[in-house]
Amino acid sequence: MKAFGKYISKYLLSFFAFALVLLFVNILAFALTFSGIVSKEYGSASPANMLEAVAADLAASGISEERSQELERNHIWAMLLNEDGKCDWALFLPEEIPTQYTIQDVAVFSKGYLQDYPVFVRDMDNGLLVLGYPKDSFMKLTGNYFPIRAVRIFPLFVTGILAIDILLLFLIYYFSKRRISKNTEPIMTSIKTLSAGKPVNLSIQGELSEIADSVNQASQVLSRQNQARANWISGVSHDIRTPLSMIMGYAGRIASDAVASGNIQQEAEIIRAQSAKIKDLVQDLNLVSQLEYEMQPLHKEPVRLSKLLRSYAADLLNAGIPEKCSLEMEISKDAETVVIECDARLISRAINNLVQNSINHNPQGCTISLGLIRSDTAIFLTVADNGVGLSAEKLRELEEKPHYMESTDERLDLRHGLGLLLVRQIVEAHGGTIEMESTPQNGYKTVLTFQIAIM
Repeated sequence: MKAFGKYISKYLLSFFAFALVLLFVNILAFALTFSGIVSKEYGSASPANMLEAVAADLAASGISEERSQELERNHIWAMLLNEDGKCDWALFLPEEIPTQYTIQDVAVFSKGYLQDYPVFVRDMDNGLLVLGYPKDSFMKLTGNYFPIRAVRIFPLFVTGILAIDILLLFLIYYFSKRRISKNTEPIMTSIKTLSAGKPVNLSIQGELSEIADSVNQASQVLSRQNQARANWISGVSHDIRTPLSMIMGYAGRIASDAVASGNIQQEAEIIRAQSAKIKDLVQDLNLVSQLEYEMQPLHKEPVRLSKLLRSYAADLLNAGIPEKCSLEMEISKDAETVVIECDARLISRAINNLVQNSINHNPQGCTISLGLIRSDTAIFLTVADNGVGLSAEKLRELEEKPHYMESTDERLDLRHGLGLLLVRQIVEAHGGTIEMESTPQNGYKTVLTFQIAIM
């Protein structure tokens, strides 16, 4: 998992680096924005510069026409107070501004405002120079002053920068997530495929190549294990069939031997019948294993399901079914000509397993119904009976645990879900679905659904 850790670390570091760059850009934008405002407000008409310029003119031959125009252009008024606080000279002085001040008055307004005008003062040899700027042009604090426009724009600036930052971070998150998902999706898909027991072969370059190699190695190990398991089941099945055939043969001979007593013939027949069940179970187990590990080749060909169903029903009746059981079949008119690509042998096997379940689970007898109907895109093959049925709990158990087995009597006549598992695997191998319905004393129904590929 070191490779995955490096991969995630790479993106986390990239995100952190971007955050640092974004912070730097924010600081730079703040500096450039407010320096622009300040430079505009603090240019040649700034309080410090204007005080210096006006003081220089007054110390010389009086204020120049150029300086006067500059003051008027920037809506700045000026006055010169003598030592007694009287105004000796004024320019563009508003009517509400007094021309006589006490020492206390000068001490107050020199630090802030005069009649709401931000004022700035400078000591001169012949008095105190006072410059007044337009109302709401500057915010004066103790020891400093700030342009009102800069103060007003600050919340908007912060809000705008914050909105841009959030948008950029979201975009980085979104595209990073997409990139990570795109790079890891094949791995996640392969893991899901691997968990389903199917082999995978990943080909990924870059940081995740090590993980891909690990997944491929796990797939190879799993494939070898599945192969070994399937081979073992196949071998055991083969080894069981030979002695089992001998047991069935000898039991059949004893059962038909006129010399043997009735009890012996009966017990021999029981041995033969139970051996036949074991043989069927072993065959089912072998086929289940082959389908599960995709070792069973499907010989698909166009098959008319109505013909296959009728052929199966004929074979079943010819072979014989218990006297207490009966068979009926209903094929809708529009389903008569439906053809699907399938392995006819396996589909017949699935139908037979369902029919045998109905027979085995209803020793008191039942009516078994075979049905075939269609929709625009699918055909539905139904196997149902009117027997004892299953409880909702047992039905759910069969759906969730297809290998489920339970003992039904002391003779070890097992009701098992292996046959149903085989049906499910056959149907799924053909791209179909299986649905089961049952209620106690109201029978059991299984619906196999196949997509119509050939019209």
